[in-house]
Amino acid sequence: MSKYDVIVLGSGPGGYVTAIRASQLGMKTAVIEKESLGGVCLNWGCIPTKALLKSAKVFDFLKHADDYGLKVEKADKDFTAVVKRSRNVANGMSKGVQFLMKKNKIDVIEGHGKVKPGKKVSVEDKDGKSKDYEAKHIIIATGARSRELPSLPQDGKKVIGYRKAMTLEKQPESMIVVGSGAIGVEFASFYNSMGTKVTIVEFQPRIVPVEDEDISKGFEKIYKKKGIKIMTNSSVEKVDTSGKKVKATVKTKKGEEILEADVVLSAVGIKTNIENIGLEEVGIKTDQDKIVVNDYYQTNVPGYYAIGDVTHGPALAHVASAEGILCVEKISGMKVEALDYGNIPGCTYSNPEIASVGMTEKQAKEAGYELKVGKFPFSASGKASAEGSKDGFVKVIFDAKYGEWLGCHMLGAGVTDMIAEAVLGRKLETTGHEVLKTVHPHPTMSEAVMEAVADAYDEVIHL
Repeated sequence: MSKYDVIVLGSGPGGYVTAIRASQLGMKTAVIEKESLGGVCLNWGCIPTKALLKSAKVFDFLKHADDYGLKVEKADKDFTAVVKRSRNVANGMSKGVQFLMKKNKIDVIEGHGKVKPGKKVSVEDKDGKSKDYEAKHIIIATGARSRELPSLPQDGKKVIGYRKAMTLEKQPESMIVVGSGAIGVEFASFYNSMGTKVTIVEFQPRIVPVEDEDISKGFEKIYKKKGIKIMTNSSVEKVDTSGKKVKATVKTKKGEEILEADVVLSAVGIKTNIENIGLEEVGIKTDQDKIVVNDYYQTNVPGYYAIGDVTHGPALAHVASAEGILCVEKISGMKVEALDYGNIPGCTYSNPEIASVGMTEKQAKEAGYELKVGKFPFSASGKASAEGSKDGFVKVIFDAKYGEWLGCHMLGAGVTDMIAEAVLGRKLETTGHEVLKTVHPHPTMSEAVMEAVADAYDEVIHL
């Protein structure tokens, strides 16, 4: 039987990063993957969707070339080529992970893995043959998949999940997107830019419901201006796929309404991949579809660990990577501190983008803080005006008493690249005055952070 120090089950951004860090720390490491290296994120999530959204953004620029004093005779798109580019980007990234596995001398075991008692993993290959492997430490990083609702069964044709949404053979003329989290609004953004008539159906009172209320309001206003129909406080009760188009019965406050479209995209969250991986046999505890772990990702059974989407916490690629690194550093004996889940940035790569970290204004008030809140619109930013990206704003929230940076919320072009300033500032326990007195370059989009802080302290210059 092959023996390792660490075996990682799953090769997504949690699994492959964990394996690399374990190898760096001198551990003999293997990673088990039944599909493609890089997992959902590289192959069917984070990376290929950003490639689609980039194509959409370029197409938007072409359609508005006149705004920049440029002449484009007729802006058009090749939907098949757009999808092909996205797949090529994903394939290239997956090959990059293959290279990293070889570089770090990590064994890649192909097949479906199941944990077994006695610190063993059984792997069944594509031919149905099984082989057991043994390790001192087994880390479960099997991720998640698109969640299916009983009222919205996916047939892969008229009712689809995110995988099919990024590889459709033909662009639909109309689409209903059910759910307005990051996945839902990103696909709504892409298809709207491509020319598809898009309707978003959201059960909550507002779209992107986890975000600050000001972000949701601003975002909805921009999406409606783009021609996207938004239905909040609404739910899809059933779908009829028997005809040429799909008919969705939507329950609203005013009663039921039947919507018709070429495709319905179900973007109602994720379901963890914890079935049929041996948890019951080993005796590993689960709770509400998640594996129960402590601050260092140890399960209730010694030698077995879990990270990423299968555990409680934000289902984000960068969270899974951070958890995996922390997990193996703890295993190696390093002195590590538990991850601060209150300082995890969230990013949505729609057009415009959304980025946030920390508390919303409502959460900060409910926590009992006296607040200083500042906002700075990109319409007052020189760089945003020059780029033609005036939609959105930066909002900052500080504790009035001590100046602690409680939250930062952004809506606009490129804000997913700007949010790290707030994450780092909060990690270093910076105060509002320190941010305000930190000279920001001009002209930049990031100036809006300083200006928003200045607004919170009644020192704003350009507003």
